[in-house]
Formats: sequence, C-alpha cells, structure tokens
Amino acid sequence: MPPATPPRRWRRFAAATALACTVGAFAPPAAAGTAAAAQASAPAPVPAGAGPGGGAGAGSSPVPHLDWAPCTHAPRYDCATARVPLDHRRPWGRTIELAVIKRPAVEPHRRVGSLFYHPGLRADGTEALRETYDDFPLAVRKRFDIVSWDLRGTGKSTPLRCFRSTARALRWAERLPEGFPVGARERRVWIKGWAELGRRCAKRAPALIRYMSAADTARDLDLLRAAVGDRRLNYLGTSYGTFAGATYANLFPRRVRAMTLDSNVNPREWVRRGSWLPTFLRQDFDLASAQGLSRFLDLCGRSTPDDCAFSAGNPQATRSKFERLLHRLRHDPQGYWTYAATVSFAVEQLRDVDPGWTELADKLQELWEDSAPAGPGSGIRARTLPAPAHASWHEDDNYPGFEWQYAMMCGESPNPRDPRRYRAIERFSRARAGDPGAYWTWRNEPCATWPARAANPYTGPWDHYTAPILTVGITNDPTTPYENSRAMTRQLANARLLTVKGDGHMALMNPSDCVKRHESRYFIKGALPPRGTVCRQDTRPFGPLG
Repeated sequence: MPPATPPRRWRRFAAATALACTVGAFAPPAAAGTAAAAQASAPAPVPAGAGPGGGAGAGSSPVPHLDWAPCTHAPRYDCATARVPLDHRRPWGRTIELAVIKRPAVEPHRRVGSLFYHPGLRADGTEALRETYDDFPLAVRKRFDIVSWDLRGTGKSTPLRCFRSTARALRWAERLPEGFPVGARERRVWIKGWAELGRRCAKRAPALIRYMSAADTARDLDLLRAAVGDRRLNYLGTSYGTFAGATYANLFPRRVRAMTLDSNVNPREWVRRGSWLPTFLRQDFDLASAQGLSRFLDLCGRSTPDDCAFSAGNPQATRSKFERLLHRLRHDPQGYWTYAATVSFAVEQLRDVDPGWTELADKLQELWEDSAPAGPGSGIRARTLPAPAHASWHEDDNYPGFEWQYAMMCGESPNPRDPRRYRAIERFSRARAGDPGAYWTWRNEPCATWPARAANPYTGPWDHYTAPILTVGITNDPTTPYENSRAMTRQLANARLLTVKGDGHMALMNPSDCVKRHESRYFIKGALPPRGTVCRQDTRPFGPLG
C-alpha cells in the first residue's frame, strides 16, 4: 500500500474520506425477493446513450475499447485503459484516459456481470480495489467481476498535476501547518498555501479542473458500463461515492440494476447554495466525529488498559485524561505531535475500528507518557493534510495528488468564498462539536480560493425512479452521520435503508456478516432486506460483541 518513502513524515497514505451487468432488470418491488430477476436471459449489451435508460451527457459518446491484460503490478488482476471525452457534451472533442482494473469472477461459469466500485474522495480505485477486494462478500466475488478505476484527473488516469514534480509538491506541503491551523500566523500560512495551489492548478490545467465533478464521473461510468458489455449497472459506492452513485441513478435511471450506497452523504446538502456553512459542516461531519470521539473515550474507559491502552479506569476519567493531554500538547508539542496533528489523527483513526481504534489508543498513551517519537513514524502527515489520493503507479509514483479531491469537490459543492470567514465558522463548529470542528472547518477552506467551477455538474432532482437501491448506514459513523443515510434514502425515489448498529465509517471496511448476506442476496437475486432490518457488526471495539 505505501509508496516509496518520500522526505520527512510522508510514509503512509490512509484513505480519508472516506465505494454492470448482463442480466435483466430487477423484478418489481413486490417480487424483488424472487430469483427470477437474476436468472433472466441476458439481453444484448447496450452502448452508452442507446436503448432504455435515457439520461443526459453521454448520448453519442463512443464506447471505449478495453484491451484487458494482466496487471504488471497486481497478480490476478487485469488492467486496461479507457479513452473518454473530457467534456461529454462534446463527445468527439478532446479525450482523456481512465485507468481501469478488474478482478474476474471466482466462478466465471456462474458469472452475473460486473460490479463497479467507487471508493470515494480518495479517488484511486485501482489501488483501493486491491486493498479492499477481500472485504467484498465472497458470494459477490464468486459471481461478479469486481471493477474499479482511477477517477478522471487522478492516479494513473490522465492526472491533474499542479506541481511539476513530486519534490515540489512535497516542499509546498511541508510549509503548511500540521492538521489544521491554530492561531493567526498559522491561519495566514494555511490560506496563502492553498490559494497558491489553486493558482498553480488554474495555470497548469485550466480545462481539466472544470471537468472533474461527480456528473462527469457518472458519465464516464456509463461508458465503462457499456465497455464491459453490461446492459445495466451494478455499483457499490462508499462515502463520496454515494453522491456519485446517486448522480448516476438520476442521470441514467433506467440503467441501474443494483446499487449499494454505503455511508452516505446528503445529496441535497452537498450541492445546496446560499448556506454560510461549508460542505462538510452542512453534512454534519463535525458532529459525527464528535460523537465518534465521545464513544471511543467511553468504550475505552469501560475497558481495561490491556484492551485499551489509554483507559483511565472509567469513561469520565478517560475523557478528562484526553482533555488534559490536548491541553498539554497545545503548550508543549512533542515534536511532530502538536495539538492539531493529534486531533486530526484521532478523527481519521475513528473511521476504521479494527485496527484504527487500538492504534489510536496506543498512540494517545505514548503521548501521555511523553514517549512519542519526534516524527510520526507511521506517516501520519499524509492523514492530517486533506486526504491525498494515492498515485503509486504513475510514472512519478510518489506524486501525492493533494489537489485531486479539491478539483472534484470544490467545483460542484458551494463553499464560502472569503477565507477570512472560516475563523468565525471554526468558532461555530467548535461550539457544537468541540475539537473535531476545527478539523472539518479547515478541510473545506481550500475551496474558498479554488479557481474553477464545474462546467456541467448535476444538482438534482434526486427522485427519478430506478430499480431498487440499497442504502447502508452505520449508527455511530464518525464521518458521514447515520442521518445522512436516512436522508439519502428519503431523497431517492426507490431506496431501502439497511441499518448497521456499530461504529466506524463504511460497512465495507467495518465488517458485518449480516450486511454481507443482505448485500449478496441483493446483488445476485435483487432481493432487498425487509424494511427496518438492523444488522450488528462482527466485533465490538476493545472487547467481545455484546
């Protein structure tokens, strides 16, 4: 997973923020539980823009040819390159490349089709699929080719590169405060640094940065669906990938066969204009992280130090211990481990319960004992900057891609345009969410000076009728709050929510056999779980499930 070690504290990337078929459409909802839909005769493939499905954008775009070959860097995977229009409204104009990866179905004689995986704002689907493949339900791996791709402008696809080299990108990043800015001087450095990045992007890639929205991705996806020969789309999207999935479902409603949206954003809030709050606060990410941090400290406090190294014997004492640690780090940082770096690390680690919560407890205890090394060792710097995508197979294979998620997000999601307003926004978020409020506020500030707007975004409506869609929400998700999954379910025309009682961000990464059973039946047979179904995760943090 890690690229070669770049200078100073850049040794590991951890995903931040944090996921098409040859059979006929599902049966109507009343008969969705039958196996008939999955056993229907496979119709002839339909090219993008032809036949049933309608939808804006890719009507006359040529379907790319995928010349699959074994991946040189990944045994058992096949790789290909797709050429797609930069601007889908001009299908015969300038083109860009998409890097595509596939793990063939384990039982090809029983193959249903292809399942496309969108990993969210981390963007690097070719790497993400290799890291998460074993987390997909076995029944799904048996029956589907699992396919992903580096989103346009990222990774091995035609990349947005706002620096001439990796070295220059890292030198730029080294000047930024760790995690988020604290104090007037650091705020000035932060604002100036991200404004510089925007100017560089506008100068080096003025066209590409206008065509990296979720709508552009959805139109790419429709071409990829046609390229693999599938009449309708099977799709798993996680985190921001849920917004891209909802966009596809409403651009191409009749081309959805099966779509699972795991740990959802609220699509209306993502594109809502006129709010004084930035994107992540409109989504209540700060409140979700505050709840997740509170639950981490409670469960740690109820555990013994053998199970949770940071435990002080009970929840109240453990909370007090954490507050005293942050207070000390504000005034006496331990090398790299400033107050902001520690808060940022905590927010990121909450997403992955195993091993993330244990690693967080261990690191906090090291800091408490004043024994943490001057540098992070495990490369936390890559977490505390707004999450770069991972480009380990590009010709410049250490290029961190800090600009990629902002090109996707800032152009389509409104944010306050005056950087000076973010200090007041931080105060608001701190008042309601505590320390995580600063983290989430300043992760959106780069959008204040981002130089481009998406040329052709999709902003709704979200209620075009589709085949049934399965949404999945974790009750104590520390990034995308459970209420966002409920909101996604309400806004889509034909969706059902599967509730997961547990912790962490994305059910795919925080496993539940119950969820896997329901997702397998849904993808293979078209059978949704009964309304109101609640699953539990397989393990509980710091101890046995119970």
